Amino acid sequence: MRAFLRHPALRLGLAAVLLHLLLILPNHLGALTPRALLLLPLELPVLLLALLAAGPGRIGLLIRVAITATLVPVVILKVANLAMFSALSRPFNLISDISLIEAGLHLLAGSVGGFAAGLVAVAAVAATGLILIGVWWATGIWAGAWSGMGLRSGALRLLMASATLVFSAVAALDVAQAKRLTTLKIDLPGTAFSARVGLEQVQLMRATLAELAAFRIAARIDPFADLPALLDLIDRDVIVVFVESYGRTSLDTPQFADLHRATLSRGEERLAQAGLAMASGILGSPTRGGQSWLAHSTFANGLWIADQTRYRASLVSGRQTLFHLAARSGFHTAAVMPQITMPWPESAALGFDTILAAADLGYRGKPFNWVTMPDQFTFAALDRLLRDQPDTASGGKRHFIQIATGTSHAPWVPVPRLVPWQDIGDGTIFNAMAAEGDPPDVVWRDNDRVRAQYRLAIDYALQTVLAYAELHADDPPLIIVLGDHQAAEFVALDSRAEVPVHVIGPADLVARAEAFAATPGLIPAPDAPVIPMNQLRDLVLQAYSSALPVMDGG
Repeated sequence: MRAFLRHPALRLGLAAVLLHLLLILPNHLGALTPRALLLLPLELPVLLLALLAAGPGRIGLLIRVAITATLVPVVILKVANLAMFSALSRPFNLISDISLIEAGLHLLAGSVGGFAAGLVAVAAVAATGLILIGVWWATGIWAGAWSGMGLRSGALRLLMASATLVFSAVAALDVAQAKRLTTLKIDLPGTAFSARVGLEQVQLMRATLAELAAFRIAARIDPFADLPALLDLIDRDVIVVFVESYGRTSLDTPQFADLHRATLSRGEERLAQAGLAMASGILGSPTRGGQSWLAHSTFANGLWIADQTRYRASLVSGRQTLFHLAARSGFHTAAVMPQITMPWPESAALGFDTILAAADLGYRGKPFNWVTMPDQFTFAALDRLLRDQPDTASGGKRHFIQIATGTSHAPWVPVPRLVPWQDIGDGTIFNAMAAEGDPPDVVWRDNDRVRAQYRLAIDYALQTVLAYAELHADDPPLIIVLGDHQAAEFVALDSRAEVPVHVIGPADLVARAEAFAATPGLIPAPDAPVIPMNQLRDLVLQAYSSALPVMDGG
């Protein structure tokens, strides 16, 4: 057997198969099928012929280094794209997404445990090493093919070099056709997919840098920066509620809409009976599947912040967020962030007078896997630590609060239930619920079970927000409720980056929100215009500032 494996032809075949598999590896789960094995990567003959032409000498060594240094990063990039398309419905961006690796490991550790997350990290490093070794071995086999077969023909090598140029031109033509860089339409026998992935990443990086330069200019232009008397039409507390993973799928996808629409309809009826007005609309979110902070920052800054690079640029831009402007207008601003469990230095640039992270909220119950506490406890803590405090605590100011819910964040296991508000206490009442059901590593083996848990988690989040609004109906705050983003497409079954927005409060204030919440009630009209989320800051300022005209968000 060992002698059989040393046969030159077999070694050449195994090396070619390895390179073939790496080149045809898709970057999207939908293409990860047995049919992909039938693809002909046009780069493969280029690589093999170049190695044959170069031979085992110095030139061959340089070509092996070049192939390994190019192919291994492209393979890693394709794996990163597989993860990003699955979670966020977009490709990996080398400039803006490197920091997401650490964030992803933290999320994984919170869901399945630190040991399992550590194993994943070790496995990823080991796999990278194996790919590197495999490519180096495969290129060495083909570069040494002539000497292995006792062939030294210069004419044959020249022929191989010429063929390399021909196949390189064919691969380049495929890339040019795919990127619409040529008007030629030629049916080629295969595709240079890996070359396209590498080129697309280079183009994406160049576009990101150009967009970043334009973003920095836009961040310096703010017509509201020096205007007085902003938000003076609001005579009460304002609470901006970001409902985690709450997307348009809750309204349109039958699997979710049957439950979520019913909850919204019941809530609308109860809140109307309590004397509250409501209006709703649809927003376009800058992200899908995750990165909630991009939606938070887009709303606060009034800028389209769709990646980590723009997010960091916004933090150092000096731009005044909605919360800076609210503070300047006499509000006490606060952020209630139950999922913040580590230092949050970015908060210093966001305009909050007070920040209540997970450790500040007083929860003594058990966590719900990655989710630190139930949403109902978070709202109770908001009252206890902010709204129910004596006026002296806030200098007699009204509050302008951002709260980001956590229960509807993946892994959506387990899902708590509402309890009487007066029984919440320190949160230990939720302990039994935190131990219910199968753990995430069991539930997440079945996509249907994941969707079922997501359905319940969003419903709980909606119930909690509506119950809180009803609890304070006698002296209602102005509540602006919006989703941060859709869940990952395989969960939401909806690829749109659209989220609902609801405004709840006194009728006169709700009526002023028509520019972004034009449909009365809690269910937006099917043809409601999609307002980009970066317009919401300015629309809120225009709606509630007497010196400014109310604008049309459409």
